[in-house]
Amino acid sequence: MKIRPSNTQTRQAAAFTLIEIVITLTIIAILASGSIYLLKGQIDSAKDTRVDSDLQAIGLALQSYESRALRMPTTEQGLHALVEKPTIEPIPENYRAFMEEMPKDPWGQEYKYRFPAQKSKKPYDVWTVGADGQDGTEDDIGNWKKTAAK
Repeated sequence: MKIRPSNTQTRQAAAFTLIEIVITLTIIAILASGSIYLLKGQIDSAKDTRVDSDLQAIGLALQSYESRALRMPTTEQGLHALVEKPTIEPIPENYRAFMEEMPKDPWGQEYKYRFPAQKSKKPYDVWTVGADGQDGTEDDIGNWKKTAAK
């Protein structure tokens, strides 16, 4: 005949103590915060890579626009000329849209455009104002400044 332990003894053996739960949650929190800290650098790197690829795509679209319209869009026409036919002079005769929509930078801002260029060796400047959202600050990334050097 087997003797069964009482219910109170079984519950004590199967339960976690409050201290064990607190220690486990503390360890999980430390591991989670450490991984978030390490991933932050990867996210910044991914944003820089995205800006590089957006600048290349916009650059190719601008070259295509120039070969078809025989001129670059003016600063006033802006990058919007790559998506819709400009309504500001000079209006190209042989217009074709070279992008379905203009991409936004990783921070949700529109890319800036200037023709003729003031900073780039190319005939135009295309840039993003960066994470701070302020134009003309050190975090601006443009076709004159490669992010891979960061």
